[in-house]
Amino acid sequence: MEIRKLRYFLTIVEEKSITQAAKVLHITQPTLSRQMRELEEELETDLFIRKNRKVFLTEAGKILKSRAEEILILNDKTEQEFQNKSQELLSGQLSIGAVEAENSDTLATFLEEMLAEHPQVTFNIYSGTGDNILDRLDKGLLDVVLLSEPISTEKYDKVILPKKERWGLLVSRNSFLASKSEIHSEELVGLPIISPFRFDVQKMIYSWSGLAVKLNIIGTYNLIFNVFSLVENGIGLALAMEGAISPRQPDSLKFLPLVPEIKTNCVLAWRKNTTLSPTTDIFIKKVKNAF
Repeated sequence: MEIRKLRYFLTIVEEKSITQAAKVLHITQPTLSRQMRELEEELETDLFIRKNRKVFLTEAGKILKSRAEEILILNDKTEQEFQNKSQELLSGQLSIGAVEAENSDTLATFLEEMLAEHPQVTFNIYSGTGDNILDRLDKGLLDVVLLSEPISTEKYDKVILPKKERWGLLVSRNSFLASKSEIHSEELVGLPIISPFRFDVQKMIYSWSGLAVKLNIIGTYNLIFNVFSLVENGIGLALAMEGAISPRQPDSLKFLPLVPEIKTNCVLAWRKNTTLSPTTDIFIKKVKNAF
């Protein structure tokens, strides 16, 4: 499977038209159509559905889109790393995965120093859940990741960052709970809880509470931003880290720390027993030396 054909394929997906994609790629439409027929023959499946002069992906096409994006990221990273070896100045792209957390400020500080010392370095930040981020790290699509515990990091080297993340309950200021300054474990019983999707977090909350009854978890989420309106409208109350909320918390919401207090660590992690690019290696050393 040629890299060139995958780039052609993704351009068609983006433009939703073979004719328009051919213009973007500066090749003829018959040439592009032939390349896609060859790709379909090679994979022994149809990739497109043609309708009203537009093209849409088949289920096989959707799978190839995901794989092609990952392959091209790895291809471009590999080419860039070898190009950097022949240059005296440090350059290249640092690919970072990060959860929503207070330690995002710590990450930003190191990134700022890195760019000031090595102006030819660029960066790409991927935000998501811990599970999604680790999946991309395992595939080599990310160089380093910022994760919030509880999370299993046995397969990775890591540095524990100094700021701890405090957990609490996000409530509407119209809620009867808004008059409180904190929330105790027994007060969670019966409340409509919106919980982080990760099982490790739910397990942590149950262990902390010591409750014999199950919490009333009415829904789960991966990124907190989309939950704000649900809490504002009284649909539920969200368990969350304060650092993921505080930079953009609306005035209509209030954060109540859990009592007894729960604080978890954030870590910067990378794959064990792997050869790091010079850019990644210097960034990690910078963080290690600081802590």
